[in-house]
Amino acid sequence: MHRREDGRSATAVRLEAVEKTYGRGDNEVTALRELSMTFDAGTFTAVMGPSGSGKSTFLHCAAGLDRPTAGSVTIGGTDLARLDEVRLTKLRRDRVGFVFQAYNLLPALTVLQNIALPLKLAGRRPNRNQIMAVVDRVGLTERIDHLPDQLSGGQQQRVAIARALVTRPDVVFADEPTGALDTRTAAAVLALLRESVNTVGQTLVMVTHDPVAASYADRVVFLADGRFVGELQRPTAEAVAARMTRLGAWDDEPHGPATAVAGGTR
Repeated sequence: MHRREDGRSATAVRLEAVEKTYGRGDNEVTALRELSMTFDAGTFTAVMGPSGSGKSTFLHCAAGLDRPTAGSVTIGGTDLARLDEVRLTKLRRDRVGFVFQAYNLLPALTVLQNIALPLKLAGRRPNRNQIMAVVDRVGLTERIDHLPDQLSGGQQQRVAIARALVTRPDVVFADEPTGALDTRTAAAVLALLRESVNTVGQTLVMVTHDPVAASYADRVVFLADGRFVGELQRPTAEAVAARMTRLGAWDDEPHGPATAVAGGTR
């Protein structure tokens, strides 16, 4: 397998013929069907699709939060199927970062403590210089002693991003990271995510429903009925909205695309 100069795999995440079913018999539901995708290191990919297309299941399987029914998932060259639960938990803790719509910060911890938490959970002594470098990158140097409820939504999401980056993971998975933010704040957060790819070579995989958010990515991959159905390279919000319309993503929301693309740029 080809590897980068730092020894890590040039492919951050690979899914091969992944299937995921829930239930049995008449209650069986197939969420992913023969899904194969590759996410190269140092790239920003958005994952989109209509409601029920399998986006959340994809994220859970790709990030090692759930095991597929069939097929394989590798992160940084490690086949997750070969790991027991203890080693899988360690891999997620050390080599995967997560950013969620709801921030998931611990309310009793300061900004600095929330960001350092993954290092402590990994049994690694936090290096203040390393942490402060991340704090500075997300623009929170003046807020390190604040608690989450003393921050705006955008600032809380910046803390969550810093927490995801501090362990220098192989890949960061973001699940609707701007869904709870206003347009201007969302743009700032997306610019920060874009910068983490451009300046430090982070690998980012973001599930989103928003064409504007997707336009910040290097490419957009589309799911429908649990299958890969296409992709766009160097996407624009307008092109993403048009593709989503063809997939029927807004059949019940005729004004969705027009609203989504307003004012968005990479």
